[in-house]
Amino acid sequence: MRNVTVDNVTDTVIASLGKHDKIGPRQREIMESLIRHLHGFCKDVNLTHDEFLYACDYLGRAGALCSDKRQEYILLADILGVEVLVDMLSNPISGTETVSTVLGPFFRENAPVMPKGASTVQKVFEGQETVYVEGHIRDNKGNPVAGAIIDVWEDAPNGLYENHDPDQPEYNLRGRFESDENGHYAFRAIRPVPYPIPDDETAGELIRYMGHHCMRPGHIHMMVTRKGYRPLISQIYDADSAHLDDDSVFAVKEDLIGHFHTAPEGADTDLTLTFDFTLADQAQAMAAE
Repeated sequence: MRNVTVDNVTDTVIASLGKHDKIGPRQREIMESLIRHLHGFCKDVNLTHDEFLYACDYLGRAGALCSDKRQEYILLADILGVEVLVDMLSNPISGTETVSTVLGPFFRENAPVMPKGASTVQKVFEGQETVYVEGHIRDNKGNPVAGAIIDVWEDAPNGLYENHDPDQPEYNLRGRFESDENGHYAFRAIRPVPYPIPDDETAGELIRYMGHHCMRPGHIHMMVTRKGYRPLISQIYDADSAHLDDDSVFAVKEDLIGHFHTAPEGADTDLTLTFDFTLADQAQAMAAE
């Protein structure tokens, strides 16, 4: 300990980890790997002290931005592809269940509970296209899942989510719906548009440092939950949207691309979208993990 060097500092720090009566095996696994990778990164890039101080300041500024309106660390994780990686590791596919993708930083708890087929639209935007969204919730055996809660949220035609736009009504374009006895769900919304993730503050610094852009393709967020099944966090992407192939947060999955069609004559929306979900049985999902 009195003679710490570049060669022994990593092992010295790892040796300081508490004994088994102080930390558990999972804590030890996480901390040992974190220390080795973090020290390895510093050595790989020969990190300077000025760069270290800038990183500390950067993380401090990112933390100061976090609030119920903006979760900066989720944004940073998205930009680096970390959240989508963790999601894939946490939700492996073991059968026919629908693939998941990132939650993102714009989710809000306690969206209004609405009857089947209701509209999430509280404010009309010029040029918006309304859409009737419907589908079925099933299990891996094809049986309908009744009573599933479908939590939906999306951006407005100006590219902003309601909690980032003071001109939108509270919980605009958000809602919670329930599947019926046949597993069928339905709601009315608008066609989502591509939008930029926040590129100001520390998120913008990171995007520019990477030389990447900040655009996401148009999508509707959908979270499907039902007791006995693994929660599904997903996004339905517009097949005709820009940025499907260069999403700024790397979250597009081929199986999550949906097709918006012109609504039949006499319909009360401009478009229709049909998308079915298959939920993984909780016990099977845990076994796969």
